Amino acid sequence: MPVRQDSRGGYLEYRHIVSFEETNVVGNVYYANYVLWQGRCREMFLAEYAPDVAEKIQGGLALITLNVSCDYHHSLYAFDEVALRMRVGWVRHNRMALDFEYVRLNGGPERVASGRQETACMTIVADQMDPSPWPDSMLAAMEQHALLEGS
Repeated sequence: MPVRQDSRGGYLEYRHIVSFEETNVVGNVYYANYVLWQGRCREMFLAEYAPDVAEKIQGGLALITLNVSCDYHHSLYAFDEVALRMRVGWVRHNRMALDFEYVRLNGGPERVASGRQETACMTIVADQMDPSPWPDSMLAAMEQHALLEGS
């Protein structure tokens, strides 16, 4: 997953080709798949740039999605290639907002949707969740690639 730059700073780009299974009876992408792709983009960032976080999750760290949104501007269809561009909107102690831009690549770049996820970092201790700071490796990767919007 490459990190790219534009006038607003860095963003992580996850590319996906739409399959028929992701479309509805009308032929366009079913709305829930956009949210699914946000999660996949976030996970692929962790896998590539902060792989130790998976081990921390096995040890009781929890990344909890607090809310998610997506605004749809144009439809996507089977075999469209879409790039999800993820930026970090803000980071506070144990909370973070991730901003997503969906760009259709075939036929020239076209912004088709935008979204946001707010996530909390927690630690599970004795069946209770307590706020926890973000893993250093994750923050370092975001800083190194200027993923924080405007950085």
